[in-house]
Amino acid sequence: MHHTHNTLPEAIRSQSIDLLNKHLAASIDLHAQVKQAHWNVRGPGFIGIHELFDKVAEEVAGYSDQIAERVGGLGGTAQGTLKAAVERSFLVPYAHGIANTPEHIFAVSGSLAAFGQSAREAIILADKIGDADTSDLFTEISRGVDLQLWLVESNTPVPTTR
Repeated sequence: MHHTHNTLPEAIRSQSIDLLNKHLAASIDLHAQVKQAHWNVRGPGFIGIHELFDKVAEEVAGYSDQIAERVGGLGGTAQGTLKAAVERSFLVPYAHGIANTPEHIFAVSGSLAAFGQSAREAIILADKIGDADTSDLFTEISRGVDLQLWLVESNTPVPTTR
């Protein structure tokens, strides 16, 4: 670890850095998955979904930045290369070859939900190890992911019933 005047004990900072780097890898993967959907979506409502996925990707990129900066603030090294993301991401790989809107909405929703669930688990873990600020960061990310999930899922076709 790098020298820092951060007053959290090194053992706590080390555990938080590991937790944060795990989520940094997944957030980079999530960003790439949403961009994959953005670039390849086709069908009715194309422009709205295309633009929505671009905005979601922008939000997710912000999470990556916040996570990486927290790692640095704790005296760690952010492991944000593509190679690290591929090796460490816990997300299900995005399927290639899908093009229609409902399939992309389903895939992006699933990845957002998985990342959000892990962020909620990280809130508890960071709090348990004694790092309230990292817990708070994950709380902020969890709220943001839930909002993005709601925006994406709001475009799910609703079956008509008679």
